Amino acid sequence: MQQYILSKKNVITVISGLLIALVFFSHFVLENVGLSEWSLIIASVFGITPIAIQAFQAMKVKVISIDVLVSIAAIGALFIQNYEESAIVTFLFLFGHYLEQRTLNQTRSAIKELTEMAPESALKQMDNGEFEEVEVDDVDEGDILLVKTGAKVPVDGTVLTGEGHINEASITGEAVPVNKLADAEVFAGTILENGTIQIRADRVGEDTTFGKIIELVEEAQDSKSEAERFIDRFSKYYTPAVLVLAIVVWAFSQNIELAITILVLGCPGALVIGVPVSNVAGIGNGARNGVLLKGSEVIQDFSNVDTIVFDKTGTLTVGNPTVAATELYEKDPAETLGYLASVERESDHPLAKAVLNQIGETNFYPVEGTEVVKGGGIVSSVAGHRVAVGNVALMEKENVTLSKKVQKDVKRFEQQGNSLVLTAVDGELKVLMGIRDQVRPGVKANLQELKDLGVKNLVVLSGDNQGTVDVVAGELGLTEAHGHMLPEDKSAYIGKLQQRGQIVAFVGDGVNDSPSLALADIGIAMGSGTDVAIETSDVVLMNSNFSNLPHALGLVKATANNMKQNIVISIGVVLVLLTSVFFSEWMNMSIGMLVHEGSILVVIFNGMRLMKYKLKGRKEQKEVSAPAEKVKIS
Repeated sequence: MQQYILSKKNVITVISGLLIALVFFSHFVLENVGLSEWSLIIASVFGITPIAIQAFQAMKVKVISIDVLVSIAAIGALFIQNYEESAIVTFLFLFGHYLEQRTLNQTRSAIKELTEMAPESALKQMDNGEFEEVEVDDVDEGDILLVKTGAKVPVDGTVLTGEGHINEASITGEAVPVNKLADAEVFAGTILENGTIQIRADRVGEDTTFGKIIELVEEAQDSKSEAERFIDRFSKYYTPAVLVLAIVVWAFSQNIELAITILVLGCPGALVIGVPVSNVAGIGNGARNGVLLKGSEVIQDFSNVDTIVFDKTGTLTVGNPTVAATELYEKDPAETLGYLASVERESDHPLAKAVLNQIGETNFYPVEGTEVVKGGGIVSSVAGHRVAVGNVALMEKENVTLSKKVQKDVKRFEQQGNSLVLTAVDGELKVLMGIRDQVRPGVKANLQELKDLGVKNLVVLSGDNQGTVDVVAGELGLTEAHGHMLPEDKSAYIGKLQQRGQIVAFVGDGVNDSPSLALADIGIAMGSGTDVAIETSDVVLMNSNFSNLPHALGLVKATANNMKQNIVISIGVVLVLLTSVFFSEWMNMSIGMLVHEGSILVVIFNGMRLMKYKLKGRKEQKEVSAPAEKVKIS
């Protein structure tokens, strides 16, 4: 019975409101006092019922909630035959709760939009080879699915046959359709704008990237920050204190109406709702703009960050390096380039791909006994020759002599901002390549936005050579730049910054830099929704768009300030009301409840402003990459 009454709370609110309207009609038009009085009594009983049930449920778990205060006040008003006060107070309380829930649902629109984008069905290949439409929950890993033009991709998978352009805005935030061919990866929730493809299901249901995004945003919006936990603790003691104050006032004044009025005026409704609505609205804004914030605790910590540390490759740079300059130390390098390509094609490193693209068509040789030298490169046996491919440190370890000319070339390449790949065959240096990754377009302007938002230190840590890192740092105006750093060196450096009292955020790709992401006060992953990025970081820039980082920082600062504003508004209203009841003659229960509900709406609407937050004064900036130098043969 209790659950049935609570489920009809909105209906009860409407009935109560109609009865109160009938009171005014009968009083001023019909001049029927008896009808007015009975209407008020019935409205009071209707209004008190769901509130009293909620109060009883709270008392069972030993919590003195706002419902307890309002129930006591309304029943007391009925007891002293102040029917008008009891009816209006209960109606306003119920109506305020209705508005509060409706507005909160709007702030959770990011979740609603995401769930509506989730695919519901799929064309699955059956045992007879035909494709039949099934619910997406009936799709298992390994199933073959058909996706037609205009349909949503139902799962994360790999294209087997066909070709098409897919809009991946729901995952990456990029509205430009991406061409998908065989072996390409596709994501659930994206839309095939043209073409027809068959895919193999790799991840289904909640394991898909899209499912994890929804889960992450839901968890973030339901999590509680330190501010919210403080409010919970405050309310736990504050509400009984109001009840005690009302009893003390009645004991000394014998004025039960004054005591009941104090109960109504002391309700901390706006205080309880103010911080959560800011949190939910801020996280919702981020989700719609490709920024996933893992909870309101992240918002508080991120808003206080004063140092941001960046990985270089794939973060400050595009992550698609190309060979910018080459020096060959033999007249017929074809065989050596074949050795180099044979070694590099066994590596997934971005520099290896750049080398292979530069060499192009060549003869490949069998590679044996490959040894990966940490922080150095690769040493392999190729066609009976010992081939070392890596940096200067590896050459020194392999006792490869670097002539003065080579040393001069190395220094020149570093000064130009190149990463170095040296190739030695049987202890003799044969090839020097300078590989350059282009700085992300507009990143310099984005870094200035971070400075404008109060970030004092911008630091880059990279495994690349110091010369290359210095060039990038100089171009972008960074505070510090450190090269030749292994993953453990980066995390150790972040630890040192924290020991100095700095609040550090680390921005990386979410794969190689997971120790630093975990150690930093705030880990920020650049990545198109990769599993590692979602799991290891506090903030995920879903579309790998660096310009979203200033938006994220501005958003969390605005959200943290919004929370503080709502706390001040809430406490201020309660203080003004309680002061008014003692030092004015116009304050009563109805006015107090009206002001209370008004303050709840004020903090809700103040929080909802975050849903439309945009970073002011944004400027777009395109940066043109430098042309590659011509190959020189020494």
